[in-house]
Parts: sequence; C-alpha cells; structure tokens
Amino acid sequence: MFDSILGSFTKTASCVHFGLAVIVCLFQDIPAINMVHLSSLLLKQYHGGYVVIRFARAGHNQPNRPFYRIVAAFNKKARDGKYLEQLGTYDPLPNIHNEKLVSFNFDRIKYWIGCGAHPSKSVCKLLGLAGFFPLHPMTVTEAERRRAQAALTAQTETSAEAEDSPEQPEKDAEV
Repeated sequence: MFDSILGSFTKTASCVHFGLAVIVCLFQDIPAINMVHLSSLLLKQYHGGYVVIRFARAGHNQPNRPFYRIVAAFNKKARDGKYLEQLGTYDPLPNIHNEKLVSFNFDRIKYWIGCGAHPSKSVCKLLGLAGFFPLHPMTVTEAERRRAQAALTAQTETSAEAEDSPEQPEKDAEV
C-alpha cells in the first residue's frame, strides 16, 4: 500500500515508525484536496473505526456545573478519554448576562468533516444554530413532524367522511 501512496519517495524506518506525522511531512507538494483524502484514508486504516466530533465533559468536578469541550475523537474511545484535537468549548449554563457561551474553530471543524468525521446530533444542533450548516437540523425535523401530522389528520378526515355519509337507498323503487 505504501508503494502506491509514497510513489517516488524513499521508505525509511522513521516513516513507518512515526506513521501519519512523517508521511504528512513528505507530501508537501501534493494539493490540499488529495491531502484530506490521504489523511482520512490513513486514519481509518491505522485505527479502525471512524472519527466523531462530539462533546467531552471537562472542567468542574461538581455535578451541577457542567462544561464541555467540542473534540474530534475516535468513536471507540471513552467520552472523557483521549481525543485527537479540541475544536471548541460549550458552557451550557447561562452567565450573569444570561448567555450560554460557545466557541468553535470552524477551520478545523471543516477539516475534520472533510476527513470523514461524523458530528454528533448535539454538535450538529449547535453548528446549525451557529450557521455552519446551510440548513438548521431542527428545520428538517420540524418539517417531517408536520408532514406526518398532516397525513394523519387527512387520514382521519377521510375515514370520518366515509362514516358520516352512508349510502342512501334510491326512492325510485318505491314509486
């Protein structure tokens, strides 16, 4: 596999030993689009599983004072365990100005999503509120719920109409 990836570069023990870091240094002449694909391929091959963008609880030990880091981590790692990179922070409790604080590193989030990382539902919601995604995820959920509700009401109306109007016998038979 390394023969096709490295091409004319020479394989040394340091390339194999240090893995991704050294290989990335060797590919400075390759365009960024190919680099994203290459790094995604290497991450999937060496670690098994995939990268997710999710919350990792951090900060205070008190159970009533949560603070979260937004991190890129492997899906098989523990929630608060080792992560690849911190991408932002989220403080869910309002401060004295009644604001919930969120910070993102949009460049790095864009990079990790380009590498094939899957954001969790809660992170998707925050990114949608921040305007990172073109369509807010709750908009899609609301539309699906309204569509299902409209179908249900239409079905009940048609069944109610069928029950209200029974077939009337013809009066021509009596005359």
